[in-house]
Amino acid sequence: MFTHQKALQFHATPDGPDPAFARRLQEVLGGKWGEMTVAMQYLYQGWNTRLPGKYRDMLMAIGTEELSHVEMITNMIDRLLDKAPPMAADDSARNTTTAEYAHHNPQHTIVNGGGAYPADSNGVPWSGAFITASGNLMADFHLNATAEMQGRLQVARLFHMTDDPGVKQMIRFLITRDHMHQMQWLAAIQELEEDGLGGLPVPEAFPLEEEFDEFSRTFIQASDGEQATEGRWAHGAAPDGRGDFRSAVIAATGETPEPPPGDPRLYGTGVLEETKGLVEKAKDALK
Repeated sequence: MFTHQKALQFHATPDGPDPAFARRLQEVLGGKWGEMTVAMQYLYQGWNTRLPGKYRDMLMAIGTEELSHVEMITNMIDRLLDKAPPMAADDSARNTTTAEYAHHNPQHTIVNGGGAYPADSNGVPWSGAFITASGNLMADFHLNATAEMQGRLQVARLFHMTDDPGVKQMIRFLITRDHMHQMQWLAAIQELEEDGLGGLPVPEAFPLEEEFDEFSRTFIQASDGEQATEGRWAHGAAPDGRGDFRSAVIAATGETPEPPPGDPRLYGTGVLEETKGLVEKAKDALK
């Protein structure tokens, strides 16, 4: 069950209209790393988890908070669009705001009547494909940390694209919460490990004897960038605690593929020599 409180979590009122910035702000509302994505991602992770207790409760709490950020940004975009663009330029009076609206999103007015919508800064609709709820909390929490990092990165960039004090105040709040949420997911990852609910590699429960041990901690040097093997990922203890990293130059260990003749009913292009014979053999194989 959800309830709604009319008051916003934080102030979302600009000092003046700015349709161009309203378009930019759409990215952190309906873009891949926007508030729509993290809200739905955390909620679906919470709804779908089979693990009752603190992790589910935490997911539901943060997912619901992110919905409040969706509402804040939507309200801010609406206010930034308060000054409607002209229906036509008044060239006779030399009093036109055409240039002012040159960079606005026309869908804001034509489609939405001066309001925000679940789309990115180019008007591409938000997609449920942006969210991940795999059922494995260790994997999901790592992605959640990434989502908060990408989201904070984008909001930090937007901070330098406006001089509006009211907009900057809301952005400061969003940046602050993204800071907290990054730390939250990293702490949750650590707690999962301490509770014995996950570790590396993910999924930890998959039997290691099914892996090829000689490849499990080997950094493959597949580029001519010589410094690649100088990193921590190519030597020293591996994070899974089961051995040390090593490096090796990439090498072919498989055979050269020689595909058999295809199904003649597909009319693919085959070998020129003895084409008729190959077709007959393929037909015979299908009998």
